[in-house]
Amino acid sequence: MIPDLPLSALVEQIRSGAVPAETVMSSVYDRIDKHESQLNAYRSLLPQEIALARAANIDQRIATGASVGRLAGIPVSIKDCICVADPELTNTCGSRILEGYHSPYHATAVERLLAEDAIIIGITNMDEFAMGSSTENSAYDVTRNPCNPEHVPGGSSGGAAVSVATGMALLALGTDTGGSVRQPASFCGVTGIKPTYGTISRYGLIAYGSSLDQIGVLARTAEDCRLACDILQGHDPKDSTSATQTLVAVPETAELAGLRVCLPEEYLNAESLDPEVRESVQEIAECLRASGATVEQRSLPFLEYVIPTYYILAFAEASSNLGRFDGIRYGVRKQRENSLKSLYATSREKGFGTEVKRRIMLGTFVLSSGYYDQFYGRATQVRELMRSQVQTLFDEFDLILGPTAPVPPFRFGEKTADPLTMYLTDLCSVLANLTYTPAISIPGKPTASGLPVGVQLMGRRFEDQRLLAIASLLQGLDS
Repeated sequence: MIPDLPLSALVEQIRSGAVPAETVMSSVYDRIDKHESQLNAYRSLLPQEIALARAANIDQRIATGASVGRLAGIPVSIKDCICVADPELTNTCGSRILEGYHSPYHATAVERLLAEDAIIIGITNMDEFAMGSSTENSAYDVTRNPCNPEHVPGGSSGGAAVSVATGMALLALGTDTGGSVRQPASFCGVTGIKPTYGTISRYGLIAYGSSLDQIGVLARTAEDCRLACDILQGHDPKDSTSATQTLVAVPETAELAGLRVCLPEEYLNAESLDPEVRESVQEIAECLRASGATVEQRSLPFLEYVIPTYYILAFAEASSNLGRFDGIRYGVRKQRENSLKSLYATSREKGFGTEVKRRIMLGTFVLSSGYYDQFYGRATQVRELMRSQVQTLFDEFDLILGPTAPVPPFRFGEKTADPLTMYLTDLCSVLANLTYTPAISIPGKPTASGLPVGVQLMGRRFEDQRLLAIASLLQGLDS
């Protein structure tokens, strides 16, 4: 059994020899044997004998007195749209159009994990090209919620969240375009952070919406997320969107007393908000007040426009980014006739799923002549207005509090017939992506039936470490 310790403490146990890395790895694979066949968290998995050999190598280095990294021996899962150059693993983005694809290089985030002696054990399932909120859109079957397999795990990083929730990995990388790390973290009862845009390199991330996508971290606690973010964050010259600004340091005496917290009325009064989710948010608000923080409800009228603004921008960027999948350079290649048009059309028809096709078509429409200014141009203006309003709000408040998602995990098929209903599950999460700010989901009070509920905290840009410290303090109150 793996000791119930923070990752930093577990690594110290591994370094001291008290808990061999091989024992940790064996325990994780025991859990994979127990859960994977039912839950389908992984798309491709490192064979157990190879994983154990890599863990044994860590133990051997420690025994000889060699130094090891901050994640020595920790089994990590990687979302299917983050490149991993391992002959045992494939990167398909949950899509048939990349079936069997092996990346020739590591993403920068993966390189930084490996440099600290983490062990990448597998690639996790996801909604195709990160387009979904339930992992029902994967071309390789659905992933199931470990709390109730009849319910979705959230998306698009559903497999990553399930791997952490079940102990089939101790740390996971996901991606977050509009909540795709935080919402599955909420649905699976774990912690997930979307850092400030640009603070973790996007090099090696297969793009969906380039101005929105951000690699994020899923783990049991905010403390574990903080360790991973410390390793992953930092400027990368290979990524043109990589931030050069240094993150704001956290005072040694971080505390909840004196915090000023905004609770938007539009979140609490949303028609789609489940009463048990509202109760969970209000409970966290009371915890903050009891700890000396000020929590104030405030109307933010611009939140009415977050969903249309987000989806116009995301669809437009998806239309541009997915143009590279043409059946020529990599992935599926199909054609009915001997012509370039047939090659493009047939490869994409066979390779892309329904939701991806829908988003490409809508994105192409909003970028088309005669509609560009009406839709995409206005959306960019509204986004800039939101960014300015949020920046002004953070002059007055330290945090924005709200639900991670307006509903608990829903049943399979419950929302697939109505895409607009599915899109509204992103109501509370997309603002952080539109405004480049960091946001974290931590577990709140579960529903009466035992389904997880997540509560979200948003912070100022580049104050990721403070946000993680506050989340850790809140989680400490529960323990």
